[in-house]
Amino acid sequence: MEQVKFEEEPSLITYAYLPQYSHTISYSRHHALIEYLRKKTGLNIKQIFPGTFDQHMEMVGQNKIDISFSNPFIYIKIAHNYGAKAFARIVEMTGKDEFRGQIICRADNVSIQTLADCRQKRWIAVDSTSAGGYLYPLGHFLDHGITKRDFKEIVFAPGPGGKQEKVILSVYAGKYDIGTIREGSLDVVSAKIDLNKIRVLSMTDPFPGWVYAARRNLDKKIVEKLKQALGALDFNDKEHREILEAANFIKVIPSVDSDFDSVRQLAVKVGMSLGEALNQ
Repeated sequence: MEQVKFEEEPSLITYAYLPQYSHTISYSRHHALIEYLRKKTGLNIKQIFPGTFDQHMEMVGQNKIDISFSNPFIYIKIAHNYGAKAFARIVEMTGKDEFRGQIICRADNVSIQTLADCRQKRWIAVDSTSAGGYLYPLGHFLDHGITKRDFKEIVFAPGPGGKQEKVILSVYAGKYDIGTIREGSLDVVSAKIDLNKIRVLSMTDPFPGWVYAARRNLDKKIVEKLKQALGALDFNDKEHREILEAANFIKVIPSVDSDFDSVRQLAVKVGMSLGEALNQ
């Protein structure tokens, strides 16, 4: 598996999975999918591995990522700042084309029984631009009259990659009182910790799922080939099912930019500027 490295190959189509998990998980989830896309489209597709959410966005802006697979908050930022265009989105393993954020704590933390109990607690979130891991939960807290000022501390998971896991492990270890993650992330650490010791305190409203976006000026014929190939994946086909199960979704459906208007509305609610500096 290669780290981020841009090769000057005119025929190369670069594909990047926003690094919400470790590079190892990003590779294992999408390697078979990329092999399928290479064979189905005849395109020279290569998965690359940005280290952070910011780097992922910057590389889209630099035309170093042709196809971005990201959460919807990252999408609306790269669409606003760099002209990226949505062309497909996934259907989750739940059968829904949307997902939620989760607010978690240790099961034995008796001081936290309700959302109101999160006041004056230490909160670890995934990233300032994580959808399920921060922004959905922030909107959820605001809906319940809890603002950022009400927390004793808000920190984001350190370092590149693996941020969802780091949030869960930090709460498990008692370093923070609460954590926020995307729905489904607990499964990723099921072999490392006793999940009975983690409690899901609350779930956010659902929002549109993860999205495939093409960078600005990518040849429309290439985008259409990829859209058709992704849409052809059939969960009832044994070979396709293995690809989809590894990627952790059951289907890919067409998408357009307006599908994410509800996410833009949430961005306004939580005070996120789409054009803000990416190196904040």
